[in-house]
Amino acid sequence: MLQPRYQALTPPPRQIPGNSWLAYNEKVARRPNVPPMESFFHYLAPPSACGYLPDQLWSLEYEMVAGMEAREYEERLLAGWRRFGNILFRPRCRACRACQSLRVLAERFYPNRSQRRAFKANAGQVKLSIGPPAVSGPKLLLYDRFHAFQTSRQGWPEHPAKDAASYSHSFVDNPLATEEWCYYLNNQLVGVGYVDHVPAGLSAIYFFYDPDLRDRSLGTWNILCLLAEAAARQLPYLYLGYYVAGCPSLAYKSCFVPNQVLTPDGSWRDFRMERGING
Repeated sequence: MLQPRYQALTPPPRQIPGNSWLAYNEKVARRPNVPPMESFFHYLAPPSACGYLPDQLWSLEYEMVAGMEAREYEERLLAGWRRFGNILFRPRCRACRACQSLRVLAERFYPNRSQRRAFKANAGQVKLSIGPPAVSGPKLLLYDRFHAFQTSRQGWPEHPAKDAASYSHSFVDNPLATEEWCYYLNNQLVGVGYVDHVPAGLSAIYFFYDPDLRDRSLGTWNILCLLAEAAARQLPYLYLGYYVAGCPSLAYKSCFVPNQVLTPDGSWRDFRMERGING
């Protein structure tokens, strides 16, 4: 039987610009007078080496869009799409169906032992500020430090330093209203996440953090905050992107239970509903 949601897991204190949380929440959830989504181009990439499973080939379907409503993007999420900037994408592999969209049932979430440790390590110390996306020097530096660490330790491809224009293209100039979640420790920026608020959930887009503080498990802390906030807003789901069995770097997603995955027939099925041995 599922345990009730961990009672100590309440949203952390956060700063939100504007007159009230409700006003900002309404602004993010839907923008009035937005025309129907406009598609600039649609493209199916030829098969190439898979970024998740080295012995497989992948093929991704892309669509570049202009402004869209949160409702329109939610329809895409439910069909297995994700987005980065104004590019929507989903896997279209001929011989593999390993990529599965995963969502967590926010109100029923119960943390395991390692997640509770992350909560205790950061609660009351790491502060959260939620607002509209913007470029700043500290964010650029933090992003580059995070990627340099992932390149040296995890084998990520090298990339040039992020400048203001490329950062804006990736995270600021979005086709729908997007939230920027900034985390601070002793008034120093230590983590940045980008989140879409759709009618029935939150969707995590990207998160980067200070690699010198990896013992704090800031990635886990970010997801715990997202789950707590989704529950506080009475949103049933947190979308975490693709879970790929056999890909170690994505294994963490299935540890947030209970969760569901999207099947090839377009239906969502219960996946992992109980805590495992680390619970």
